[in-house]
Amino acid sequence: MSDDSVSPKANPGYIKLDLFCRGMRIDPSCDIQHDGRPILRTRAGLGSGLDMILPGNVWVNAPVEEDFAKSSPYCLHKEDGEYVLRHDGECVAEVTLPARPTFYGASTTSGKLMSQVGVMQGTYLGIYPTRLCYHWTLKPRQNCKFCSVGLNLGQKEAMHKTVEDVVETVLAARRECRITFVHFNTGYQEGDTYLDDLEPFIKAVKKRTGLLIGVQTPPHPDLSRYSKLRKMGVNNVSFCFELMDEGRLREVCPGKSRFVGLKRYLDAIEHCASMFDTTNGEIIAGLEPVEKTLEAIDWITGVGAIPTVCVFRPLKGTDYESVPPPKTEEVAPIFARLYQRCMEHNLPIGIAPNIKVSMVLLPEEGRYFLDNPRPYGLKRVRLWAMSKAFGIYFRTKLKVK
Repeated sequence: MSDDSVSPKANPGYIKLDLFCRGMRIDPSCDIQHDGRPILRTRAGLGSGLDMILPGNVWVNAPVEEDFAKSSPYCLHKEDGEYVLRHDGECVAEVTLPARPTFYGASTTSGKLMSQVGVMQGTYLGIYPTRLCYHWTLKPRQNCKFCSVGLNLGQKEAMHKTVEDVVETVLAARRECRITFVHFNTGYQEGDTYLDDLEPFIKAVKKRTGLLIGVQTPPHPDLSRYSKLRKMGVNNVSFCFELMDEGRLREVCPGKSRFVGLKRYLDAIEHCASMFDTTNGEIIAGLEPVEKTLEAIDWITGVGAIPTVCVFRPLKGTDYESVPPPKTEEVAPIFARLYQRCMEHNLPIGIAPNIKVSMVLLPEEGRYFLDNPRPYGLKRVRLWAMSKAFGIYFRTKLKVK
């Protein structure tokens, strides 16, 4: 990347990555409670920060509660009624805070707060509807050391959610926030029952809303189960194998390594890549050498799937809360490679309507890390045309529904 391409003044993609790696302070002039979304540590806790919209409609969940954010050069200010992001005192972006959804304060028919059933993550609704991940229940615990789901489920998030709780929350989010995508995820369950647990929720939400549905679970040993998911109307499946280095995976994710293993994740990604609208392999940048993360990106895209690259965030209360986040300049090449490989393999990135993710850099946002994205100009036009066509198709299906 050239010096200009990494300038916070001109590059919202770089600002997003830099916020992930360095966090943000909030000036007393801000009125987050009234102007923005609440900070909800639900699911695995990655939404522990403040959702903001940067220039270019780039959404970011900026870490604000973790210790590393206390020394961040970034500080959010409210000036003349507008929000401004400053870096070492200098304004680098005017930002917008998405408003707190009013449905967060509503209750389902059973009496559960909707904010404890599902949470907005960028522009989509994320829901963890099943039991606590089995790895958290073992003694000693064998959970992934960066994960906080065992600290949140039953505390910041309802432990038990009925199908009707979920459907009512999805309908409320669709009415108010015009969501197009609902994302379900679970942890590992003894006996590999996670798909069994999710299927009633998937069927009900698809039947009653027609929205796009994503599913993120450990890979099921019976790969024929994914054909069944596809027939239910699931559009996306995602598999979080986290690390390409098997030794590092055993160290960071002992339960995941012991009960599932890297090979089962990779087999499931390869199996599902041509079956669903999109299949994602999810990895973490900052917990293994960059070369291994690049290797993972090359492998995922090579089988026709799309990488999701999270930036390691040392969440409060987790085993890794004292491990520093990666340095921006060290992981920036990962996102350039992410974009390049997706474009080279003609993968359908960024075409689904109204899906902006605040917790990760989207593959299409990787263009912000290229010196010269022009060689992909025709492919970008093709993706733009695909997004328009898919948007029309999706809206037509919703009207019919």
